[in-house]
Amino acid sequence: MKKTIFITGASSGLGKETAKLFASQGWTVIATMREPAKETELTQIQNVHLLKLDISDVKQIAQVAAKAEAIGPVDVLLNNAGYGLMGPFEGTTDEQLAQQINTNFLGTILVTKSFLPYLRERKNGTIINVTSSTANIPYPFVAVYAATKAALEKWTEGMSYELNNFGIAIKTIVPAYMQTNFGSKSQLVSHPDYQELFDEYIKAMRADASAKRDTPESIAEVIYEATQNNDKQLHHTAGDLSTKEYQWLRKEGIEEIMNKMNQRFFE
Repeated sequence: MKKTIFITGASSGLGKETAKLFASQGWTVIATMREPAKETELTQIQNVHLLKLDISDVKQIAQVAAKAEAIGPVDVLLNNAGYGLMGPFEGTTDEQLAQQINTNFLGTILVTKSFLPYLRERKNGTIINVTSSTANIPYPFVAVYAATKAALEKWTEGMSYELNNFGIAIKTIVPAYMQTNFGSKSQLVSHPDYQELFDEYIKAMRADASAKRDTPESIAEVIYEATQNNDKQLHHTAGDLSTKEYQWLRKEGIEEIMNKMNQRFFE
């Protein structure tokens, strides 16, 4: 029987590559994005359906979930949509902080909530939340972003106890740097008292990441693999850098790792 995956944030990067991969494997793909009218590549794939969804729009979420279920019972929910906010915390506006939290955390859990009645009734399904290695090793100038991803990690852990009894698996995929336009699309925040430090950090971070970034295609493969097994592993590192950071974390502990990671940027 053909399976169906519902993907948030499928207009570019990891979301789009995951949609293409699952479609190539014969899945029905429901790819959501804020402006589907602008999408050209996914519209050429026969078994991909586009739906308009802004996960920060609470009223829209339940309606889109119902539309998705009408297309085909959703077997896998991939919570991939995210909003990047980078810069000194003091320079952020209240509206930016609200958008960061509403998109990366609140929107994600509300999308999940809208699908739970369907999955629970069928006693089957997999929920995959894309988090970030920053949830475990937070970098400066992305503290709120990291906090939203850490919240998703802990929420996933708690939800696993609630959902496993209904045959629903819930997991996280934990990538690090990827070769996407996420960084360039992130909203940069400024504050004069931090600007010199922030400029130094951005320059060093880009140089450090340029040779180490994983491709969205390789991360999509990890997501696909996570849907093919029945294990109860909660967190799946995705890509060489994320795996290496996890190994360091287990070996040395969070404070030592944070110092080691950040010394590269401020030497």
